[in-house]
Amino acid sequence: MPRPALRTVLVASVTASILLATGCTAATTPSGSPSAADEGYVTPGKLTIATGETAYFPYVIDDDPASGEGFEAAVAYAVADRLGFSHDDVEWVRTSFESAIAPGPKNFDFNIQQYTITDERKQAVDFSSPYYAASQAVVAIKGGAADDVTDIASLKGLTLGAMSGSTSATTIAESVAPTTEPLLYASNEDAVAALKAGQIDAIVLDLPTAYYATAEYIENSFIVGELPGAGVPDEWGLLLAKDSPLTARVTEAVDALREDGTLEEITDEWLGSGQGVTLLK
Repeated sequence: MPRPALRTVLVASVTASILLATGCTAATTPSGSPSAADEGYVTPGKLTIATGETAYFPYVIDDDPASGEGFEAAVAYAVADRLGFSHDDVEWVRTSFESAIAPGPKNFDFNIQQYTITDERKQAVDFSSPYYAASQAVVAIKGGAADDVTDIASLKGLTLGAMSGSTSATTIAESVAPTTEPLLYASNEDAVAALKAGQIDAIVLDLPTAYYATAEYIENSFIVGELPGAGVPDEWGLLLAKDSPLTARVTEAVDALREDGTLEEITDEWLGSGQGVTLLK
């Protein structure tokens, strides 16, 4: 899918929200070149990165993370470079969202698929420092029950949908507190299918996905509005096994990319700018 489709629809406010810290420090050197003796990697001399069983635009282009095309694919390779790995030394594996976040051993060094950092999840896995901060938005199909929604109060009576276990689901519960029980699904794809089938009135997605969904794959849809935060900032981190010996190194790499402006550049390229949406209050 061509990049301009996304650039013409994403908002400047998204870019502004990404920068979780600022600084004028000089760029740092890679965290260290890997070797066969380097402990902690799934495969000595290689960096194994996981993403979703299907990875979607704008995070990965054409479900091909090895291309380095897409926001999260580009972040992953920038981290790899900071860790001292060449492009050819990166190997990709696929996991579901829920299986990766469950306790237990991992078949990857880190996983990147829009994982929000929460204290509850930290009981089972480690996270790097955040590489992105997102807000949540409501998406609906024109001509439906959400047409006249202008605030949280008018949203409460609608049947909302989201992916189970996601920040979107938490935001529905805490920011909207609907009077109608929301419907939760195994994936965003299932929730989108329910919206298209008229089983729910609206779906909650992170804002970048909401922009792309309304522009490309949910026909006749629109963004109803942006939702207030649900108490926990929606900051995304790279997910690692609990107590991984790599957590400090990966965090150092992410911090360096933020400080030298690389994260901002990647964000600008893949999550560009466009028109804003209304914050529902």
